[in-house]
Amino acid sequence: MDNIVIKVTRVEDERIELNDKQKKARRARNIAIALLLGLLVVVFYFVTVLKFGPVVLERTL
Repeated sequence: MDNIVIKVTRVEDERIELNDKQKKARRARNIAIALLLGLLVVVFYFVTVLKFGPVVLERTL
């Protein structure tokens, strides 16, 4: 059987620093995504209640 040699090289940690404008844009985008996700959860909740009717809210757990 052939011997397989895998050479692993370590890459230096090169991070890109964002400027203030880019950080602000990222934060605004993240907030918009969070709000849309929350709105989607609310819409799914109300569609479920409408689909099953108000009886689903009155059942005992």
